[in-house]
Amino acid sequence: MKILIIEDEVLLADSLKSLLEKKGFEVECVYNGEDGVTFAETGIYDLLILDIMMPKMNGYEVTRKVRAKHLGTPILMLTAKSDLEDEIEGLNVGADYYLTKPFDSRKLLACIHALLRRQGEQVNELTVGDTTLNLSNSTLSCGVNNVRLSSKEFDVMRYLMSSPKQIHPKEMILCRVWGFNSNAVENHVEVYVGLLRKKLKHIGSNVRIEAIRRLGYIMEVNQP
Repeated sequence: MKILIIEDEVLLADSLKSLLEKKGFEVECVYNGEDGVTFAETGIYDLLILDIMMPKMNGYEVTRKVRAKHLGTPILMLTAKSDLEDEIEGLNVGADYYLTKPFDSRKLLACIHALLRRQGEQVNELTVGDTTLNLSNSTLSCGVNNVRLSSKEFDVMRYLMSSPKQIHPKEMILCRVWGFNSNAVENHVEVYVGLLRKKLKHIGSNVRIEAIRRLGYIMEVNQP
């Protein structure tokens, strides 16, 4: 799960990042509202945690812009503004939860897990053709055959299967799987696509990952 923290207090942002990484999350931080919108609009994050009072663009406006792009990413506002009117405004512009500073880390983690569970309840598996990806145990199945995927294999396959009729540029796969600020290169995508092709063949899947020259990858189903 990838989390983006948008917080101008660098020490707080970095301490949150450290806390969440210890809990197994992948976390990136930006320190102003404009960068927050730029990163959030990539659509690669499972949760946004943001402050309200920030330079360049406040948290309300960040939330409005994210929702205007029809992104359903859960948003947790984490702020010192504790008045009821502030909370109401935050929820009205599209935040999913409003937590005031100072906060207990246990409550923060409970809020995060609740928001992510709410997302996860929508679907527990993805299916393309005769092949299913179980999101709870990272297993790729076709009939009675199945194979476990590594963490990166799972992330790439999940991304491709989420929109199987769409062409996915390598750059977007890099952002979604390795992170916006990662040093990974397009060759990493090619390597993992190659591994997934072998595993699809191994389980007898009728699904293939096609490379579209200069555009990216698309999932296609072999017709009988």
